[in-house]
Amino acid sequence: MASAPDIKSTPPSRIAIIFPGQGSQAVNMTAELAELYPQIHDTFNEASEALGEDLWAICQDEERLNQTQYTQPALLTASIAIWRILQTKINKAPCYLAGHSLGEYSALCAAGVLSFADAVRLVHKRGQLMQQAVEGIDTAMAAVLGLEDHRVETLCEQATEHVDGAIVGAANFNSPGQVVVSGNAAGVTAVIDKVQNTGKKAIPLKVSVPSHCALMKPASSALAEALAAIKFDQATIPVIQNRHARVETGIQGIKQALTDQLSEPVLWSQTMQELADKQINILIECGSGNVLSNLAKRQAHPIASYPVDKPARLDKLMEVLS
Repeated sequence: MASAPDIKSTPPSRIAIIFPGQGSQAVNMTAELAELYPQIHDTFNEASEALGEDLWAICQDEERLNQTQYTQPALLTASIAIWRILQTKINKAPCYLAGHSLGEYSALCAAGVLSFADAVRLVHKRGQLMQQAVEGIDTAMAAVLGLEDHRVETLCEQATEHVDGAIVGAANFNSPGQVVVSGNAAGVTAVIDKVQNTGKKAIPLKVSVPSHCALMKPASSALAEALAAIKFDQATIPVIQNRHARVETGIQGIKQALTDQLSEPVLWSQTMQELADKQINILIECGSGNVLSNLAKRQAHPIASYPVDKPARLDKLMEVLS
């Protein structure tokens, strides 16, 4: 695997912004920025008004924050708050935007496709629909490490065929050698056992709902109805969406990709390859944590990525861009 390029030796800078879709500690991760930038509290106040609940207060309550109908708007709000800070610091518009899973909504909001208030309400509804879809079902997700994508897919197919009642599929193609599987507990446990028999690792993940799998099809249908009622505008910056790892230019195509995304896998490796093919040489991770920056190092064609959820990290980015 090639090493990440030296940014200062590869002018001119071609920037893409990537938005994370996981990490429930959205407020904790932005607390340091909130002390320096009013955009953090201002954005959370806007979100609270749209939601009809105090989102900042919810973020201090771990039990409520871990409920996906609150985790999702919290993550989106943290990302958009940081995006607003970046807009005051970076004169050059990014060439592309992309978001991992839920992060796609942040990307579309940043691109002007969705208003912020609509985005907050939409992801809150999305979380409710996802939770309702699996009520009474024992669910799970796990990260499979060290196996090729097609081998993970084969193990999921074998588990579905041979284990009574198993529902499981590949949910996130995150990087070469890292695929997340999702489904009911019987299916995911069967895949974990099969992975361990190959000598590789499968790590169970702590999640409230199993994203991007067949169990989400009822939620996907209901989400399509919610999307139909919301006004979408043309993107001011192209957004590479998860469903096909490409830019959807038409409004209906964007909405359909969001609908399908809920029960279909996130093609993040392909998205990163698409950005590499478009000669992107700087990624800025705009949101909570640095998960996507770590994944960027593991891609077939790595791109230097900079998280900006803390003042020191933001300062480092500005030094690189200067």
